[in-house]
Amino acid sequence: MGRKRPHHGRKDRGNATGTRRKPQALLSGVIRIARPGIATVKTPEGSFAVARGGIHEAMDGDEVQAGLVRRGGSEPMVVVRSVLQRAVSSFVGTYEPIGPLGAVKPLDGRIAHDFFVLPGDDCARRLSVADGDVVEARILQYPGRREAGVVTLDRRVGATADLDLLVEAIIASHGLATEFGEEALQQAAGLTLDVGRALAQDPARRDLRDTVTLTIDPTDARDYDDAVSARRLGDGAFEVGVHIADVASYLPWDSPMDVEARQRTCSVYLVDRVLPMLPERLCNDLCSLRPHEDRLSVSVILTLDAHGTVLASEAVPSAIRSHARLDYATADALLAGTLAAHDLPCQRADAPAVADAIRALDEVAALRRALRARRGAVDFETREAKVVLDDDGHAVDVVVRERTRATSLIEEAMLMANEAVAKMLDDAGVPAAYRAHEQPSPERLSATLPLLRDLRLLEPGDAERLAAADPYAMQDVLERAKGTPGEVLANALLLRAQKRATYLPHNVGHFALGASAYCHFTSPIRRYPDVVAHRALKALLAGRLDTEEQRSIRAALPQLCRTCSDGERAADAAGLESQEAKMAELYEGRIGMRCSGIVVGCERYGLFVMLDDTCAEGMVPTSSLDDEWFAYDERRMALTGEESGRTYTLGQRVVVEVTGANPARGQIDLALAQGR
Repeated sequence: MGRKRPHHGRKDRGNATGTRRKPQALLSGVIRIARPGIATVKTPEGSFAVARGGIHEAMDGDEVQAGLVRRGGSEPMVVVRSVLQRAVSSFVGTYEPIGPLGAVKPLDGRIAHDFFVLPGDDCARRLSVADGDVVEARILQYPGRREAGVVTLDRRVGATADLDLLVEAIIASHGLATEFGEEALQQAAGLTLDVGRALAQDPARRDLRDTVTLTIDPTDARDYDDAVSARRLGDGAFEVGVHIADVASYLPWDSPMDVEARQRTCSVYLVDRVLPMLPERLCNDLCSLRPHEDRLSVSVILTLDAHGTVLASEAVPSAIRSHARLDYATADALLAGTLAAHDLPCQRADAPAVADAIRALDEVAALRRALRARRGAVDFETREAKVVLDDDGHAVDVVVRERTRATSLIEEAMLMANEAVAKMLDDAGVPAAYRAHEQPSPERLSATLPLLRDLRLLEPGDAERLAAADPYAMQDVLERAKGTPGEVLANALLLRAQKRATYLPHNVGHFALGASAYCHFTSPIRRYPDVVAHRALKALLAGRLDTEEQRSIRAALPQLCRTCSDGERAADAAGLESQEAKMAELYEGRIGMRCSGIVVGCERYGLFVMLDDTCAEGMVPTSSLDDEWFAYDERRMALTGEESGRTYTLGQRVVVEVTGANPARGQIDLALAQGR
């Protein structure tokens, strides 16, 4: 790593005619760096892409002053002129001694600057940092255009050989928190569980410990924040209970744990670890609804008729005792008839009631799916790929998870509870962190029409209905696509046309779910908006909406909702990048392998192919297709050979060969197999 050198370029003294350049318009805003060299500056006047080489000394999240420029008649861009306020105060990087200096190279590739530890700073010796170790560095002097940055070392993270630098780099690039502050940990350590005392002190808290409840989660789940119960009432009616860990009882507003949870906004699920929103004492102990242990909860009790319509809903603070902890495979086996009730992993006396509850929930799920379809909900079929790691963290396999009867019955129960709580809050005019999903724009939906037409999925009138964001038209197209070669593509096209759901302090409904009111309530261990909903609901039930705490929460809600929406995006991106990195690592060992797949993306520079067996995506560069020039049709997203007329487009099935992989970039290189 070399030192910065002074810039000896010629000063700008005007243009060739001797006249001075017109002063640039200056804008102030926050810079967001997507990847090295690619950034935007968000200003009150709008968002502007940063021109090539225009990031200069800015770092992600900084408040900057930027000058507007136009290059080649294109859209206006900006160049950073100065940094007004710094957002980054520390980073994680690798340490290297260079003579009397120490050098730290950031793992976050978006930080394109040199940083040095000065000779008089003994932090490396004091922390026993060796060459190549990963360290946490605190910035003492920010880098400028003619000088390097200066840091001191606060913590030795570990030796490179003991860490997965692929994942550590992703954590660093998204600025994800990996450690809790001492105050938050002390607060968590001081918490105790006394369900009996909680029931005695709060007459409104209902004792449901004798109600047969159960949890159904993935096999690798560690925290269980939702349990369910169900029974038939006669005349085809049902009672369904959704019981959610009472996290708010342990998380006072503005306490050290709460402040950290608000900053994190959600747990981050990476390929090899979870970065939790709450300390382990809460998420894996006090608030985890483990079987045969008393826990505090908030319960939503729903009464449904024989058609799945919710006739009544009630929310109460409660105490429960989960009677069984099941995984999805076990529940699916029971529903398929390949596992008997007495073989369920629970106490033998509870097995019949547990089995009856699962079967009742399965019936309710079928009714609710049909009911939601009638009101315009749009269900997209997706497959989720999870890379399997060995004990050393190396990728060895891929598990593709798809929707099953067991996952569906839990999903429908959670949807009902979320809707019920949102309706209670909205009917009472209570602000909360509502989940908002607006209908897609006509422009984005219209852009899908040529491809859907090529897939022969449109019937007369469908184009107009889709352009008008008619959810029933989307349902028709997706139903028509089922079982056809265009199924994956149709789902992907219409899903990408949707707007992203966000959090708002007021209710605007949820388009894709066809719900007039919706919030997140069922996962308070891992999502902060759910904690907000719990606090609002408990205040409503207790008649304590006009307290100083509630007024403080309401004042913070607009910013809280924005922060949680941004945090969710960052967590999703980090999780996806970690999966892609390990997927590429897996395919490093599969060079030369032939795979079948489907074209899911098309750009001027190549085709993106999703592989059938693993859902991994790789790219076939245009230069490798054939020995001819390929013209790109942006409207149809297709590449056509000018001599042969051969066309490659979305939805096309291909056989490819793995030619390379770059785990650091999460990139898999493909080529069309010979003799395709």
